[in-house]
Amino acid sequence: MMSGLSEKDVQILGVLVQNARITNKDLAAQVGLSASGCLERVRRLEERGVIAGSTVLVDPAAVGVGVQALIAVRLKRHTRKTVAAFRTFAGSLPEVTATYHVTGDFDFIMHVAARDMDHLRDFCMDAITGRPDVAGIQTSLAFSVDTRPGWPALRSGPAER
Repeated sequence: MMSGLSEKDVQILGVLVQNARITNKDLAAQVGLSASGCLERVRRLEERGVIAGSTVLVDPAAVGVGVQALIAVRLKRHTRKTVAAFRTFAGSLPEVTATYHVTGDFDFIMHVAARDMDHLRDFCMDAITGRPDVAGIQTSLAFSVDTRPGWPALRSGPAER
């Protein structure tokens, strides 16, 4: 099995990424284990760092987010220190929901949530382009965002279509 995970471990992960709040009793029943055996496997997955946490999905509109965007950022310099500093900075901004360090014409892509277009404009101008290490940005508005919890199913062989 991939990365030292048993088939039961993969089954447990598959259930947990869909519902991290499931009770251990219900999880054990779904994967065909005793409650104590299931709990031990989950604890082992946590100790190994396979399970790094859990999350709650929030409806953006319900918390006042009216616009989402992907902002591609090009840095002036590409030193490890500059890249690390920008990653730390981006991670500190409440509007940024995800930051990707990427290859290509840009160095980072950030997923940003804002109240409205004015908030997004101010965020881009004040927080991002005002930084001395930023050479430029490109902003793409997201008409809709569909996310799936977790990772694609873990397989021991090539992905099946």
